[in-house]
Amino acid sequence: MKLSVNVTDFSWSGGLREGLDRVVRTADDAGIDTVWVSDHLIQSAPGSMPDSEMLEAYATLGFLAARTERVRLGTMVTAATYRPPAILIKAVTTLDVLSGGRAWLGIGSGYQEDEARAMGVPLPPVAERFERLEETLRIALQMWAGDTSPFDGRHYRLERPVNNPPAVSRPHPPILIGGAGERKTLPLVARYGDACNLFDIPDGGATVRRKLEVLARHCEAVGRAYDEIEKTISSRVTADESPDAFADRCRRLGALGIDHVVLITNGPWTDEALAVVAAAAPTVNEI
Repeated sequence: MKLSVNVTDFSWSGGLREGLDRVVRTADDAGIDTVWVSDHLIQSAPGSMPDSEMLEAYATLGFLAARTERVRLGTMVTAATYRPPAILIKAVTTLDVLSGGRAWLGIGSGYQEDEARAMGVPLPPVAERFERLEETLRIALQMWAGDTSPFDGRHYRLERPVNNPPAVSRPHPPILIGGAGERKTLPLVARYGDACNLFDIPDGGATVRRKLEVLARHCEAVGRAYDEIEKTISSRVTADESPDAFADRCRRLGALGIDHVVLITNGPWTDEALAVVAAAAPTVNEI
């Protein structure tokens, strides 16, 4: 099983740059698979204040790439409508090239209406968001395939989508599609995704089982191998959870069919919470 760290809150009392550097270096040294960052312009982590510190995601990932050697990097997740598709794919490709093939494309339909209104970024009605998300996924795969032929979609028209230099990752940077909607999101995962992201709901695993069953049916419908898709789940960790207890929790998630646990905390990551994850990582990686 893989472990990831998701940075959602940047309000370290000892300094933002120093706190972020400490998180990513610890992850790189401890065998953590990926460091994710939220892609928002206004702070939206639970318990935080909207006007507290928030960094732009792709500039932050570039900084993290320069501070690390091994850990993968991505957003959890980018709203498809916030950037034109070609600019988004170019940003992810650039991260992949300069990090030596460690980039993810983490993407979803978007949901933060207050943020969109405050910052003047596009967030159309829900149905259109999913149409734009699917077109963005199609454009990503076309650009990563080196296909410069015109793209003529309902919402996006690209005359010559050049992507040079190409991504280092083969066949392309992996695509994680965030969200667990059974009628819209999971069908897109089955068709375009390399990973899904579910939520750790305290119901004995009932929701996770159902979502994975739905995903399996969507995969069968499009002729996709279910096992090709990495099943990730977002969960919380606290400094008072022992490494053994955390590893046991990961075993239970693995028994549900989860391959990859993405961890968040209340507030910014502390050294104590990081220590729990780092100590458990060798055991969890063997699950």
